Amino acid sequence: MSSYSARALHGHAVDTIGRRIISGQIAPGAVLDVDGLSIELNASRTVMREALRVLADKGLIAAKPRRGTYALDDSDWHRLDPDVMAWEFATGTLSAQRLEDFTELRRLLEPQVAALAALRRENADLALLDQALADMADANADTEAIVEADVRFHRALFAATHNVLIEQQGVLVAVGLQARDNHVHSHRISIKRGWDQHRAVADAIRAADARQAEEQMRSLIDAAARDVREIGPDTSDRPNNIPLQ
Repeated sequence: MSSYSARALHGHAVDTIGRRIISGQIAPGAVLDVDGLSIELNASRTVMREALRVLADKGLIAAKPRRGTYALDDSDWHRLDPDVMAWEFATGTLSAQRLEDFTELRRLLEPQVAALAALRRENADLALLDQALADMADANADTEAIVEADVRFHRALFAATHNVLIEQQGVLVAVGLQARDNHVHSHRISIKRGWDQHRAVADAIRAADARQAEEQMRSLIDAAARDVREIGPDTSDRPNNIPLQ
């Protein structure tokens, strides 16, 4: 779900270099061969300059006089950037702890988002939630269709708050959801078994019941977390771990 992968030369350069840094193909501290990359990617100096600026804004690279442009350590990456998150997931560097981090982020955001959506939703918002649920139900065993419908449901949930800043957080959650859903499906656990819980969230929002919407969303996230725990290594020794059940 990188926002750059579908764009022309500028986007291709950002996406290619970003993935190489995230995957470790370009190691932390390694100096980028900017001229070589420009030739490889068929990108002009102007295109490369803009691509490198974008990557610097994401915390992936830096530049110093007499050293040049070099890759930064993962402690410098802007983890909340949707592209950084998408590249981490897409390059296979996804870890059990990162999935747990994502679950904790969802627990902080989505129950409150659902509650606010219940108070502010309009008919158009309810229609989007219903359509996503219908598409999820009709997807059968089509993993891509199920994941796409699930992501649309949660994006519609954030949009139903009618708060543009909260809605932007839905982009971040959507990236993580796509990765989580694909991860779960790859272990033959169908995310469709959570359909009833999604329906319960939508019903509470339709009823303008903020408290119920919040509770149902917490239940949905807990179930999703159990799916991940079921297939992932035990991370219960993590310091200050928040119980998932």
